[in-house]
Amino acid sequence: MPIEGEVRRALVVMAHPDDADFSCAGTVAVWTDSGVAVTYLLVTDGDAGGDERDGDGDDMARVRRAEQRAAAADVGVADVRFLGRPDGRVVASLELRRDITRVIRQVRPQLVVMPSPERNWERIAVSHPDHLATGEAALNAVYPDARNPHAHPGLLAEEGLAPWTVREVWLVGSPAPNHWTDVTATLDRKFAALARHASQIDDVPGLVRRLRTGLAANAARAGLPEGRSAEAFQRVVTG
Repeated sequence: MPIEGEVRRALVVMAHPDDADFSCAGTVAVWTDSGVAVTYLLVTDGDAGGDERDGDGDDMARVRRAEQRAAAADVGVADVRFLGRPDGRVVASLELRRDITRVIRQVRPQLVVMPSPERNWERIAVSHPDHLATGEAALNAVYPDARNPHAHPGLLAEEGLAPWTVREVWLVGSPAPNHWTDVTATLDRKFAALARHASQIDDVPGLVRRLRTGLAANAARAGLPEGRSAEAFQRVVTG
């Protein structure tokens, strides 16, 4: 059984600002409403985003960081962190694994949400290279790095960050979802969070219509009654 009712702290690791809002913001709102402390960790600042813009990448990064913080607040998240990796050039390096491990040991979550490291051939947009690399690095940070006192030894010896075992991982964008969260009650907040990303989304009503269709299909696949909406995950037990 999922440990959802036992989660006190959750960490959401994503590649770009807006990834969490597309994939799991409704679920995050359900959690924060029940008292779960949620932290967002964004690997990039989204500096390569925005098809039409006046400034450079640094300007876009500042805009997108502000958009993400505002979107996070809409679903009850105050702790938003950025690693500042270059947008479009994320690799699942040891250094990225170390930096994600650092945050896992700081936050000590029972559950981590991350992109699937497996390419989804039916929904290629969710398999952006940054997503795949972030998922690979984050999964390796969960297992084995965060729980291993000998992995990235400076985290323990120099920073005093003790090992931590994450009990579950929920993958978004997976080709094999096996768990769904009913987000009907928090759908408006998910859409409000997405609307914060004005630098990336120029047709919010159109996006909302498309998302409603997909979320309803998720709910049907989960066996929920007609009229419900759900976000989909692949649940992996790691603890």
